[in-house]
Amino acid sequence: MNNEKLRAMLSGWQGKRIAVLGLGVSNRPLVRLLLAGGCTVTGCDRTDREKLDTEVLELEQMGCELRVGEGYLEGLEADVVFRTPGMHPDIPALKALRQQGAEVTSEMEVFFECCPCRILAVTGSDGKTTTTTLIAKMLEAAGKTVWLGGNIGTPLLPRIDRMSAGDLAVVELSSFQLMDMRRSGDIAVITNLAPNHLDVHKDMDEYVQAKKNIYAFQSRQGKLILNADNALTASLSGPGQTLFFSRQGKADVYTKDGTVFCGGRAVLQTGDILLPGVHNIENYMAAIAAVQGLVEDETIRTVAKTFGGVEHRIELVRVKDGVRFYNDSIASSPSRTVAGLRSFPEKVILIAGGYDKHIPYDVLGPEICRHVKKLFLNGATAGQIRAAVESCGEDQPEITDCGNFESAVRASAAAAEPGDVVLMSPASAAFDQFKNFMVRGDFYKRLVKEL
Repeated sequence: MNNEKLRAMLSGWQGKRIAVLGLGVSNRPLVRLLLAGGCTVTGCDRTDREKLDTEVLELEQMGCELRVGEGYLEGLEADVVFRTPGMHPDIPALKALRQQGAEVTSEMEVFFECCPCRILAVTGSDGKTTTTTLIAKMLEAAGKTVWLGGNIGTPLLPRIDRMSAGDLAVVELSSFQLMDMRRSGDIAVITNLAPNHLDVHKDMDEYVQAKKNIYAFQSRQGKLILNADNALTASLSGPGQTLFFSRQGKADVYTKDGTVFCGGRAVLQTGDILLPGVHNIENYMAAIAAVQGLVEDETIRTVAKTFGGVEHRIELVRVKDGVRFYNDSIASSPSRTVAGLRSFPEKVILIAGGYDKHIPYDVLGPEICRHVKKLFLNGATAGQIRAAVESCGEDQPEITDCGNFESAVRASAAAAEPGDVVLMSPASAAFDQFKNFMVRGDFYKRLVKEL
């Protein structure tokens, strides 16, 4: 173990009872790390034992005690607790553990505390994965050693021993990860804020407060990048330097006549950005602000001309009989789908609906009326989306309720004619029919390729 901070932390935990709550993908490497550090670990998960996969059972063979199934948190005692991101910090079991004197932390918080290099952290309601990826691509193209991870899918703590002081960690953070974080990135980006995840958060205020933790603990040397065009981020400011980007007016980074300006100089022509949609211009502006002083402008231009996007984000799946099929499964909120709809000059055939996160759909109705000619609905939110559309006085598209996702895909394909765009952009989470948005996107791509 080369990382002195992590080595000291693990040494201090020896002889203590450590509980890891949730044995999903991000916490499994954490359990291995703790066991390798000589810690006593209890792995807790709601999944019944007979449904556990091989990797979790291997953790048990390595020395991890398992508490699984219904009631897995009842009577739990621990000195240190690692909360899985999707678990609200204020659930009764965690409150009880704190009252007993337990320290509640997370894999991400420990990473921030022990990371030997500068951290560029990105959050937001929309665009955070693309912005995080753009920052990493720009830094890598500039010859930097970059560690990309977090909510983007790769746990960073297990890799911390390979990091050096001169490296850069680029981290995507969700509101769930940020809720009880007491560390912030050296450079922090909030792409935008809009209602989201209100099925987990108590209210919109709690959601916004969680996002603020990405910069709340910065020093005066920290840098915060914010969207001046977003009402919720325009009024924020950090302890250190605060920079704004805007498509609608002058800011530290802004667009005018098809050019992105930063610090008064022309950096990038928007026409050179390979990714479709004005929201991706905003993602580029956020990334440009984040990498100032680290990346040359020519490197930024090279990335813009070559980067084709992140999977499940307005991803062209196939062109069949003159019909273009796009996968925008990441669009789990109305604002994401609005951005997707605005990416196409023509009216599209839209597949929408899914799991209900208890967020309003009124903003989606007018956008569907402007940008959609045929709407195929499925899932738990189908009725809410229909109501939002039918409440508009504008021209309304033809609406078909299909019940489930597969039926909606097949019906939309059957209705498409040469020259049409079929866009799967659900404006809803996937959990009513799929494990996550990635599984939904993969299933969509398989159905389209089988047409």
